[in-house]
Amino acid sequence: MLRTIAVISKVFIACCTNVFLLEAISRESPGSANLITFSQFALVAFQGLLVNYFKGKPRVIPLTEYAKMVILFFFVSTGNNFALNYNISVPLHVIFKSGSLFANLFLGVILLKRRYSVTKYTSVFLITIGIILCTISSYNEPLHKSKKESEDFLFTWLIGLSIMTVSLFTSAFMGIYQEKLYSKYGKHPQEALFYCHLLPLPGFLLLWSDLSKQIVAFNRSPLMALDFLPFFGHITVPRLWIYLFLNALTQYICVSSVFSLTSEHTSLTVTLVVTLRKFFSLLLSVVYFKNLFTFYHWIGAFLVFFGTLLFIDIHKSVYQLLTGNSFKTKKS
Repeated sequence: MLRTIAVISKVFIACCTNVFLLEAISRESPGSANLITFSQFALVAFQGLLVNYFKGKPRVIPLTEYAKMVILFFFVSTGNNFALNYNISVPLHVIFKSGSLFANLFLGVILLKRRYSVTKYTSVFLITIGIILCTISSYNEPLHKSKKESEDFLFTWLIGLSIMTVSLFTSAFMGIYQEKLYSKYGKHPQEALFYCHLLPLPGFLLLWSDLSKQIVAFNRSPLMALDFLPFFGHITVPRLWIYLFLNALTQYICVSSVFSLTSEHTSLTVTLVVTLRKFFSLLLSVVYFKNLFTFYHWIGAFLVFFGTLLFIDIHKSVYQLLTGNSFKTKKS
């Protein structure tokens, strides 16, 4: 019980801190998405390299199989962060990514010919309406002084939405491919995590021009003393580099904590924890960074989170908990 509480606490603290730092960096240095993604990949790859090298673990899944998944993963990871460069607010970013259930269900029906219950379709419908409502409300946020500025904002904003939409469906497709890969070779999530972060690193050379500009911008950020580290209080480092390191570190802790939760608990518990975590990240972004969040935003967010809970049949679990009986659907 104590271990479960500890893991859930790590998920909340690490993941919420990660989103907070992501927004802090994006606000102070717009356009830093690629450097953020690279740092996250590099840290996970470095940690995985140490584990795989010193423990001498043999690779189970062939590199040729990983190559396909790595391309998908690289696109999804860079795309999700890169969208923040296109007038996409963090609250909208958090809510939009919750549409993964819709993408998974849609591709499941189209590619795998799966059929789902009415409850699943209803929940995905609610999520879709919620995302559309939040998206439309987010576009109404800025006040422009000229028609040209409005047109430029709309064009940039639509590019951001397009990037997130493609990333959403690519992520769902990657999940299907990963599912087939695991059914063939067995589940090896730690190995997959390592190679999916290590193999794409050379791909960042294609983004070197952008990365070099971001490095210069980070070097010019205000200096910050390392007072929080014993014996290093006299050292000062550009603030954005500290934020970047902490962002990459919390990203790793967040991912590994969710993995630990997945290995010990049901998908219901994991989805519930992750959904609540996203809600707290949303609140933190709205309250601390004072992001405009209208009544329609809240309605949309409610539909998204309620739809997510409905998708994992939370109502059945609550019914069973209160009555001690299993939930039975009435037949018409």
